[in-house]
Amino acid sequence: FEGKEADALTFENGTLSDGSQTLSFAELLDKLQRGMAEGEASAAPGDEQDKFSFRSFGAHFVEIRWDPGISRLRVSRVVSTIDIGRAINPLTARNQVEGSIVMGMGMGMFEETEYDPAGNIYNNNYADYIVPVHADIPDIEVELLDNPDFNFNEFGARGVGEIGITGMAAAISNAVYHATGKRIRDMPIKIADLIAS
Repeated sequence: FEGKEADALTFENGTLSDGSQTLSFAELLDKLQRGMAEGEASAAPGDEQDKFSFRSFGAHFVEIRWDPGISRLRVSRVVSTIDIGRAINPLTARNQVEGSIVMGMGMGMFEETEYDPAGNIYNNNYADYIVPVHADIPDIEVELLDNPDFNFNEFGARGVGEIGITGMAAAISNAVYHATGKRIRDMPIKIADLIAS
């Protein structure tokens, strides 16, 4: 294709063509004795972006146990419904959401960066920075709605990401309010906040 204008070349289904000859991309790299090629392209959102929302979303339902006698608070059950379009690999997608739920529990009940008077972080290690551990994890049920979103792509799948963390701390806070009558607005929720009069 030496001397050909870029506009005269087409690339489709892994093959490059100038109209008279066609080579697969792998053959071209082999012929040029190169292991890779670089290219530039640009893309802009089409009309579909204006018509539809392509966000994944979900809802969490949290049950907590609060024992004021021994000042023990724990999440005992989480049920989440998540819409990510079609789940290409449901087992992995559910596991991703479960991990995000645990991260949300960390935000709501355990994790807090603490500073000394000079402004230095003094809990900057896993000995002092509290995160949820296996014993803290409740029964978690994740329901993937599995509604393919063909407006987004031909597979009907959207991203999972960390959608399970969104709203988890708020769901815990609402469950604490329902169980104790105390609305805690600071994260993480501390036992001291619940036993204070």
